[in-house]
Amino acid sequence: MELLDWLTENQGGEFVFTMLVAMIPVIELRGAIPFGVALGLNPWTALVASIIGNIIPLPFIVVYIRRIFQWMRRRLPKLNSLVDKMEKKAHLKGNKVTRYKYLGLTIFVAIPLPGTGGWTGALVAAFLDMPLRKAVPALVSGVVIAGFVVTFLTYVVQVTIL
Repeated sequence: MELLDWLTENQGGEFVFTMLVAMIPVIELRGAIPFGVALGLNPWTALVASIIGNIIPLPFIVVYIRRIFQWMRRRLPKLNSLVDKMEKKAHLKGNKVTRYKYLGLTIFVAIPLPGTGGWTGALVAAFLDMPLRKAVPALVSGVVIAGFVVTFLTYVVQVTIL
């Protein structure tokens, strides 16, 4: 219980908790910013925590996801349908990114809608064989843009409700 208390009862814990939420696929920064604000962080602090948390896994996804999928296919064949689904999603989303390359990747990640975001962008970058040194700046730029959009929307909702 002490860890949960620490995560929810002081600014440092709330910052770390918000970072951890931002690392979760699907939720990412889009859910972490409102979460952090609801915990009690100001919107700018929630933005910083969410950006950091959302960015941390991205280089690892770009570099290792194909190997992880290969390992899963060999060792966990029951998950083949999940791997197939994720690969198909990456290829479908990749079609949207391919035309504009890194700018397309930035825009794709920056749009705060379901099915977009840092994790999916990193998956797309991996399957399009984008070099890490070029993919990461595009991913980070998209995460930062999405962060400002979500922070603005969170602030507007917070002001409207209060």
